[in-house]
Amino acid sequence: MRGMDVRARNHVTFTGREHGPVVMLAHGFGCDQNMWRLVTDTLGEQSRVLLFDHVGAGRSDLSAWDPDRYATLDGYARDVLEICRDLDLQDVIYVGHSVSAMMGVLAAAEAPELFAGLVLLAPSPSFIDDDGYRGGFSRDDIDELLESLDSNYLGWSAAMAPVIMGNPDRPELGEELTTSFCRTDPSIAKAFAKVTFLSDHRADLPKVRVPTLIIQSAVDAIAPPEVGEYVRDRIAGSRLVTLAATGHCPQLSAPQATAQAIAAFVAERR
Repeated sequence: MRGMDVRARNHVTFTGREHGPVVMLAHGFGCDQNMWRLVTDTLGEQSRVLLFDHVGAGRSDLSAWDPDRYATLDGYARDVLEICRDLDLQDVIYVGHSVSAMMGVLAAAEAPELFAGLVLLAPSPSFIDDDGYRGGFSRDDIDELLESLDSNYLGWSAAMAPVIMGNPDRPELGEELTTSFCRTDPSIAKAFAKVTFLSDHRADLPKVRVPTLIIQSAVDAIAPPEVGEYVRDRIAGSRLVTLAATGHCPQLSAPQATAQAIAAFVAERR
């Protein structure tokens, strides 16, 4: 029964090879599990692919959203651990996109025995520039972004989605992300945005002790290349792969290359 509760809360679904290694795909801000659809077929050839929606997104149980639990990324990391434990999963390969990469870092640091590896796709431990660290934004930039989001969420979504997605020559990608943003409850999205853009988990990176692959796009307006290098340098034994891709969502803009990089990492863990 507990497992069924978790499945409903996070709208857990499975696809791919039934008895393969479990690959858990965690979507980023303003998205849902549908954003992985272009990579699941390739990953499913060798893996049992677990998809889920963060509470407050997609087809998750919106009544489970709690402003206190989800005031930090720790609440989302707890969800990841509860899914793994309640469904009796072991040796999970966790793939976290954008802010979900840091959820994976927190989960693996707390319970490394559950994970065979982490894949951090377009990660950012902190979006705000600091001495000796380039996150991509000043604090004023982030404050302005959050103020704009708070005052006009739909307008913010229409303006920011194409920037996040990149690939102006492929406007359908930005339109898809805009639509995804607009499907999210604005009040929950605003709270999640604050957690996403104001969190700083740089100090948590050295706590990771499981094999880790970092994947980034060559051009990303949200997480510049220096961020991937920073994460690699602070997770012992991690490896960085830079795709010949543009934008913060390579699972949509460069799905084949993204899927192949993840699949190769999964194969190494078997």
